Amino acid sequence: MAEAVHYGRRVRIGMICPYSLSVPGGVQGQVLALARTMRTMGHEVRVLAPCDGPPPDAGVTPLGASLPTPSNGSVAPIAPDVSAQLRTIRALRDEAFDVVHLHEPFAPGPNHTAILFKTAPLVATFHAAGDIAAYRRFQPIVRAAARKLDVRAAVSDEARSMAETHVGGRYELVFNGVEVASYRSAAAAPTDGPTILFCGRHEPRKGLAVLLDAMAHLPADVHLWVASDGPETEALRRRTANDPRVRWLGRVSDERKAELMRGADVFCAPSLGGESFGVVLLEAMAAGTAVVASDLVGYATVARDGLDADLVPPGDALALAKALGHVLADQDHAAELVASGHERAAEFSMERLATIYLDLYDQARSVWPAREGRRRGSPPGS
Repeated sequence: MAEAVHYGRRVRIGMICPYSLSVPGGVQGQVLALARTMRTMGHEVRVLAPCDGPPPDAGVTPLGASLPTPSNGSVAPIAPDVSAQLRTIRALRDEAFDVVHLHEPFAPGPNHTAILFKTAPLVATFHAAGDIAAYRRFQPIVRAAARKLDVRAAVSDEARSMAETHVGGRYELVFNGVEVASYRSAAAAPTDGPTILFCGRHEPRKGLAVLLDAMAHLPADVHLWVASDGPETEALRRRTANDPRVRWLGRVSDERKAELMRGADVFCAPSLGGESFGVVLLEAMAAGTAVVASDLVGYATVARDGLDADLVPPGDALALAKALGHVLADQDHAAELVASGHERAAEFSMERLATIYLDLYDQARSVWPAREGRRRGSPPGS
């Protein structure tokens, strides 16, 4: 392992993900990738999270199985049970972390426990955006608990706005990162003609039904790869049972996702809302794939319309088909999107994000003794 160079000291970091690492998801992917990157920089990182199977790497402490729970138009695989909290307490006690990094800090489960039984400076990253009922319902409790957070960060303006409204306080604006090199070096999956890739949970807000409607307006030689699964999978598969152009791939590994992105001509993200940050767009850009997506604030944060991606009104199948057809037919336009996307993805590299977080960790550690002393009744600075 390379020697840590950040302020000349190796940092022992505990990262808590409230969602099962056995279920594909944006937060889960960010936590694992950030941990991998920080390890290559010489720091010790252990991820604490629910797992519904073997942990995905040796640096994970599994906290038990998850309980799928409806949340923000999706289903969150969280672990609010007592056994998971006891495992969390044990891990925090035994590992003696220099800093604990909470992702989505008020998702029920181990993050609540880490706040309640605080053992180290706490850095919290808010990922979600939109109107989340739990924040409104439990706002007084959330605001009281948030006082134990030493540094707060949000991955987008939308996520920061949500946190400021419901939680209060100041937030460092960060971003979601992408492991650029792994996408650029992946082998390209072979295709049988012009190919569009969709990769996201099969639920209404991800807009897969809109993309399938758009396929009816595209040429007969255009193929669609549909990765992942979800509550809409079976119904949508029945809709396309007689369309040989649509290939249902099921859940795919991160490595396979990179291969599919490298092979496809266009990556399509037709979401209807609820997206605070478009990390999947950055992954496609890093893979060298043209992007067509919905014109959502969270997506526009990373993809500039007409430069890095073509953005269309959400829910408009005809507009989506037109944009996809344009990218597939106009090779010069597609090449321009790819070239700009490559540069854009580099701005959001996981290495850059890790350096930003290391600065936030140092900031949290610098205020930790004084803040805890004031809570115990000691004078400031003692």
